[in-house]
Order: sequence, then C-alpha cells, then structure tokens
Amino acid sequence: MKAVQDLNVLLSEATLDQELRSIAVKVAEGQRITDQDALVLFERGTLSFTGTLANHIRQQKHGDNTYFNRNFHIEPTNICLYTCTFCSYSRLIKKREEGWEYTHEEIMEQVRKYDGQPVTEVHIVGGVLPQYDVSFYTRLFKAIKEHRPELHIKALTPVEYHYIFKKDKISYEQGMQLMLEAGLDSMPGGGAEIFDPEIRDQIAGGKCTGEQWLRIHEIWHELGRKSNATMLYGHIEEYRHRVGHLARLRELQDKTGGFQTFIPLKFRNENNQLSHLPETTAIEDLRNYAISRIYLDNFDHIKAYWPMIGRDMAQLSLSFGVDDIDGTIDDTTRIYSMAGAEEQNPALSTEELVNLIRRVGRKPIERDTLYNVVRDYTDVIFESDLEYKGYVPLPVMN
Repeated sequence: MKAVQDLNVLLSEATLDQELRSIAVKVAEGQRITDQDALVLFERGTLSFTGTLANHIRQQKHGDNTYFNRNFHIEPTNICLYTCTFCSYSRLIKKREEGWEYTHEEIMEQVRKYDGQPVTEVHIVGGVLPQYDVSFYTRLFKAIKEHRPELHIKALTPVEYHYIFKKDKISYEQGMQLMLEAGLDSMPGGGAEIFDPEIRDQIAGGKCTGEQWLRIHEIWHELGRKSNATMLYGHIEEYRHRVGHLARLRELQDKTGGFQTFIPLKFRNENNQLSHLPETTAIEDLRNYAISRIYLDNFDHIKAYWPMIGRDMAQLSLSFGVDDIDGTIDDTTRIYSMAGAEEQNPALSTEELVNLIRRVGRKPIERDTLYNVVRDYTDVIFESDLEYKGYVPLPVMN
C-alpha cells in the first residue's frame, strides 16, 4: 500500500527531527499521540510530514473510500440575540429587515420541495430568537416525521438548545429527551468554536460555554444517539488553544463514543468584526486537517465541508486525512457564502460530487447520516461518462 510505503520512507530519513520521528513511530505502531506531540506537529510539522502521517491513518481506517450524502439544509432564521465577532451570517433584532424568520409552515414548505427526491437528511440550524423555542422545534420535528418518517433530522447546536432549555426552565436532560421523543435523530457539530474560555469570550461571548456545549453532547450520547463535532480555527486562537479543543473532544469521545465525525471550520473574514484578520493559507488548512486526523484517533471520520473551502481544496484534503466531504447540499446555505467562501451557491448533483471524488483516485460512497452505505458509486457509469468516452449506451432490455 502506497501510504505504508510513504510512511516507511519518512521514517528512513536520516535528517528527520527526533521528536518528529518519535511521533511518526507512534503513528506507524497505532499508538495515541500526546497533547505535546500535537503541539509539536502544529509548530514544526511540515505539510508533507503531517500529510504522510494523516494519509496513512486514513488508509488504515477507510482505504480509498470517500463518503458523501444527499442532504438539504434549512436555516429557520439568521436573526440572532448573540453577536459573535466572527459571524457574517446573523443580523441583530434591530436590523430584522436584513434577515429572514421562517414560520413553521414556511419551513414545512421547504421540506415538501424535496418530496420524491432521494435525499436522506435534513440539516436544521440557524439564529437564536425567543419565538424559536422548545414548543416550536418539537412541533416542527414531529411534523417532519409525520410527513416523511424516513428522513433523518439532524438539527440544532448546543448554542440553540442551551438557550431554549433555559428559556423554558427545563434541564438539559429533560430538553434532550423531549427532542428525542419529537423525532430528532442526531446533532450537528456547530457552535463549538474554541472551548478555551479566554478565546471563546472574545469571539462568542454570551453563548453557552465550552463545558455546556460538551455536556449537551454527552447527554445526547447517553441517550444512545450520535452527533458531530467542529472547531473554528484561524482567527485569534493559538496552536495551544487548538490542541486544548481537540483534547476535550477526544476525552469525551473516550467516555461516550458518540461522535461520528470531526469538521474543522475555517474562519472566513468577509463582513464581520474580525475582517482585519488575514485568513489562513491553504497549507495551514491542510495541516490542520492532517493534525486533526492524527490526534483524534477515536474519531472514525474527518470531514471537509466543501462549500466552505471550495471544490479544489476539498479534493486536496482527501490526501490529508479527510474521508468525507459532506453532501450534495442542494439548498440555499448562506452561513459561509455570506462570509466570503468560494462557493456562493453551494449545490452539487450526485454525479458532480461522485466525479469530484473519482478525479483524485478515491472511491465515492454514498452514506446516510449514520454512515450506513446507501450506494457504492465506484463502478457506476453515468450517461455523461459514456458520451465523454464516445460510448453509446445500450438500450434497456425489458
């Protein structure tokens, strides 16, 4: 296997720094790296070095399999009580005219637009407002399940749950049980930002704390359900803050095993209070994916959110530990497009996404939200493939 050969070549380099060599040996032997090791990788690990280690782990876990799903996003509102300095998406209540606030029926109209289409997941996140309370969301989840029982509902972050449970004066445990009974299937990973309180207070003051974010996910895991995790990087944090964030996630995963995938989220600097900060380079983005893959040994998947980083970078990331590039999206997601992401209208057809994966020598696997295989597209030939190669499709025999 090429990934093993690449790692062996790396270990044979006589000039390799001894501390980095020790980390490479741990990876080769399947051992866990320490927080200090992760800091060394951030400070001294080159793109080639970290990429080789991460790709080795990726190949060990998944081979060339690269996952995607057919999903659509709904954002109930971009009006928000909170004023996160990194956010280009939300609008304050006093500027309501610049945003949107969907009613229950308007959201259901969006769900019904996908009737008859082979989507498997609806992803729901948005701003925080008083009218979007426990009653609103439990009624919404029940209505979605009544309309389309098989559709997986992945909805709301701990930021939203913390607010609505506090408003209704119920505990996290009571609240998450109500959501489960209403039809919630899993939780996305948003709202994690950076757990370190000093950094969190500066970029997301007033929202739930890192400890509260982790506790809500822990309760959800205790209910036997799955969730994702994220980290917002590339703003005012230092490498030690990234390592501390990853350490908290790995610790909770050791305890519950409830996280499915980790998604590093790149800070984008358009139209927000941190616009004076430069964005991270492509090299730093790829190193961050790679180091996340190396450190989070108990996470099965590392995801690159292609609407945030663009299609070309998503392809590159597949050689740096990433095995999932999210979904067809097919929606009007605006969280990152409003912050200057490459993809201003994020939507890919299944064929486009499959070919994006194929072009870098990986195997496209459609999954559902829980990573059950829906379809292996490795040997699927699309009509456009036949036309491109000069083939003429044979008539279908009945």
